[in-house]
Amino acid sequence: MTRKLGCFLVVLLAWAPLHAANVGAIAGYVKDASGAPQMGAVVEVFISAAKISATVFTDSRGYYQALNLPPGLYQVKVTASSYLPALRDNIDLHSGARLLINLTVNSLANVLQLAPERRSDRDDPDDWHWALRSAANRPILRALDPGRSKTDSSSLDAASRTNPERRDDRGVKGSVAFIAGSEAGGFGSAGDVTTAFALEKSLFSSGMLSFNGNIGASSGDPTGVLRASYAQDFGNSSRPRFTVTYRHFAVPGVAVQNSPYAAIEMSSSDSMTVANFIDLSYGADLQSVEFAHRVTVLRPHGAVGVHVSPDMVVEYRYATAEPDTRAAKGFDTAPADLSESGPHMGLTSGQPEVERASHHELSVSRRMGNTSLQVAAFMDHVRNAVLTGAGDPSSFSDNVLPDVYSGTFSYAFAQGVSSAGGRIVVEQKISEDLTATLDYSSGQVISAEAPTTLQALARGLSTSRQHSIGARMYGHIPMSGTRWIASYKWTSGSALSPVDAFNSSPGQMDPYLSLFIRQPLPGTSFIPGKMDALRDLRNLMAQGYMPLMSQDGRTMYMVQAARSLRGGLAFTF
Repeated sequence: MTRKLGCFLVVLLAWAPLHAANVGAIAGYVKDASGAPQMGAVVEVFISAAKISATVFTDSRGYYQALNLPPGLYQVKVTASSYLPALRDNIDLHSGARLLINLTVNSLANVLQLAPERRSDRDDPDDWHWALRSAANRPILRALDPGRSKTDSSSLDAASRTNPERRDDRGVKGSVAFIAGSEAGGFGSAGDVTTAFALEKSLFSSGMLSFNGNIGASSGDPTGVLRASYAQDFGNSSRPRFTVTYRHFAVPGVAVQNSPYAAIEMSSSDSMTVANFIDLSYGADLQSVEFAHRVTVLRPHGAVGVHVSPDMVVEYRYATAEPDTRAAKGFDTAPADLSESGPHMGLTSGQPEVERASHHELSVSRRMGNTSLQVAAFMDHVRNAVLTGAGDPSSFSDNVLPDVYSGTFSYAFAQGVSSAGGRIVVEQKISEDLTATLDYSSGQVISAEAPTTLQALARGLSTSRQHSIGARMYGHIPMSGTRWIASYKWTSGSALSPVDAFNSSPGQMDPYLSLFIRQPLPGTSFIPGKMDALRDLRNLMAQGYMPLMSQDGRTMYMVQAARSLRGGLAFTF
């Protein structure tokens, strides 16, 4: 018995220092906006979405410390009387480490001094978001595109978020990218070199001001897209965002009069949580296009999500504009034209008309371990539908609007299309560095029997029910740091419009074969910051092209998605 007790003590004494070496600690100071320490503030350390690992209080200096924490990813929330709660997430605690996490709490009056009116942009598809939330309203599933730019206005860079003690809340982060595109014989965006840029500045503890865009040139004149936005997170009560986007196109150096040259969009949205299990989001986009005269359209949107259980959400969504797939990969490779982004405009009997649509969707989303499932039913109605063509027609009809900047043109289908359909999306997290998504959709599309001339196109257009199947894989290669997205979306017939144009789930993807690669490059002392090589290939095999013949004998094409090849270098500072 004595021998057994002695062995037990030896094992216990050997294990104790080993265990102590494996645990870590999170500590720091809590102050208000003026720098005054906050005594008695409650600091909660979360190890998961709904599990509190430790609860501590600040002393007279505003200091707190949470000890004996195992390695993992943590969230720290501080609550102080008369102040708004402050939250710091994605804190990566390594074995035996001690992190210093300083937090600043603000009063509502301080926040409103510089905050804009509570309006904002629609939910950024730049985040291809699909979130289920627990009863505590914490995300338990968020399918993010790992290839998106780290300087996107929706997120902070990874180093700052996982090491908050190294981050200056009032610092400025930025990036610049030089992108060249290939017209590929008139398909896709113009071949001129464009410059993409992004700037971010944190305001208070939860505000973000961003400014980004893409500037190119046509016949020596500047063209491009500029975007400014402000977002503020008030917690569950409100998360507003306000965005202004301006697109400018210089007068082309060719004899083309029917070409849009300016467009401005003001977007506002807000989201909040009611009764801790209902999520509300709502807003509107005001789009105005300058053509022969100004065309203006208001596009409201909104969604209501009810959390039936921690792993299930039932959601109703209303939209009047298609999600912008270009934003999902950041603004680095977005084209400086209207070929792949709204507002969509065409000509009807020679008069400019903006595409108008309404989308109603009811979906059920459920998480089952590493697998996520969404089933949705939708109803769409699109008036003044705008179709895409590839090529540069030299003779125009009343329904053809050329975009000389991208080598594409818009064709107006005045009859529009009404669709009732459904969608099934399955997403599987195979590993920490690899995720696969499968999407099936069915609905009405605009299709055509292959006409021989542009003048005969109107007689060959009709609507029909078709099906699409898409698969996408995205991941990260730890050894090289490569982030990549590969997708293929097949449609059952000769569709000129998407089967599920308003899809904003993880199943949203470009038609046919697409590939996106972001490769970090070794840095040098001469070039500060991080340098990445970018490659963005869309409809790589130029599938779905329907040939047309213009009056002057040139061959053009009607397409669901024009082929585009872009690549360049991005620098993040």
